[in-house]
This record gives sequence, structure tokens and C-alpha cells, in this order.
Amino acid sequence: MVLLRHLLGDVLRRLRQRQGRTLREVSAAARVSLGYLSEVERGQKEASSELLTAICGALGIPLSHVFREVSDNFALAELQNEPVFTGAREPSLDQPAERELAAPVGTFEAAGRPGLPAPPARKLTVSGNVPFGNVEDRVRDVTDMVPV
Repeated sequence: MVLLRHLLGDVLRRLRQRQGRTLREVSAAARVSLGYLSEVERGQKEASSELLTAICGALGIPLSHVFREVSDNFALAELQNEPVFTGAREPSLDQPAERELAAPVGTFEAAGRPGLPAPPARKLTVSGNVPFGNVEDRVRDVTDMVPV
């Protein structure tokens, strides 16, 4: 099971490290104890909204940016743990490099959009031995799932 506090801590740590800043610097700027910030980054403590606002302010990053990254990572984790495609299965290590997972069928009529044709079929595949292939492609697939 994926815990939200682990994903949140990973994102906060990555953002801090990208800036080349230490825990000590960020904790001082956010007015949060060094130990508590460390526990948040390691996913051992749940951060309150006030604490997250202070940390994001110290990092100079909008809270919405942090939540967006956490959300994308959470969606990827869900895809890896619970396939959402009909008939999808985890690939075994001795299968060929690519195989088709599912094919879209039908029209939008079932979704209350009479007369509109189904979107063009996109072949979803698993590449190599990595479940769900390239992570960047999966992020794009997840963000394309928003209903119109």
C-alpha cells in the first residue's frame, strides 16, 4: 500500500535537493525543527497544512506544485499496484518485450454524448520487463484521462 506521507516526503526532499539546500537551511527558513522536517521528508510524520505552507514558502515553491507532483506519483503507484485496464495483467519476466494490454471500443454514447465517434484507438503496451513501460509516458497517459 502506498502512503501519502511517503510520497509527500519524497517530493519535498527532491525539491529541496534540487535547490542544493540542506535540511538545516530549510528548517530555519520554515521555522520548523530540523528533526521534524527530517521525519516529514522520510514519511514518518504527517505534515499539517500550516507546516506544508511554511516548508513550501521556505523552498519558494507553490503548495499546488507539490500537491501536483504527489498526485502524479500517487496515480503512477496506483497503476502499478492495481491495473485499471480491462484484462490487464502483470507481465512476467519471460514474456516478449511488447504486448497489447487493451483496445478501446465503442462510442461516447454510453457516456451521454450521442453521435460522437469513439476516439482513435491507441495501443497500450508494456515495454521490456518494467511494468507499465516508460514512466514519462504513463504520466502523460494519466493526465490524458481527465474527462472532457
